[in-house]
Amino acid sequence: MGTHVRGQGQTRRLRLFGTRGVVGRCRDFATGALADWGWTPAAGEAAQRADDVLLVVSELVTNACLHAGGPTELVLRHTSDGVRIEVADRSPQPPQPRARDVRLPGGHGLLVLERLADGWGSTPLGEGKVVWANLAAPSPLHGPGARPGPSGPD
Repeated sequence: MGTHVRGQGQTRRLRLFGTRGVVGRCRDFATGALADWGWTPAAGEAAQRADDVLLVVSELVTNACLHAGGPTELVLRHTSDGVRIEVADRSPQPPQPRARDVRLPGGHGLLVLERLADGWGSTPLGEGKVVWANLAAPSPLHGPGARPGPSGPD
């Protein structure tokens, strides 16, 4: 039988309109949720994973602003494995990696996502889609030595 982790099973939703200041609002919202769930303040691996969650939130929301007409909702789900980040937008087009030159700024969002997330993808939703990413919780949130593997879409 597993140990209950504070906030496990909770879902937080933030409805979004427009693109002005939306990345900062989403990062603030995620910071509050992570604090409630015991991910912050922290040190070591826990602090790094919390920073990873905030960076993935920033990348997903920024991509929705740049390529999908803006996000419509941010959903954070605290699961037994970690946190699932979902950003809904109005574009039916799934994320597509672009040819990128690492010497130039921009175009690296999906690369960042691939490196930080334990799994990610997109799911059609009405006339748009949801882009999601799973990040495993740091070991201290699971107990000694525990680090679950990634989980797929719901």
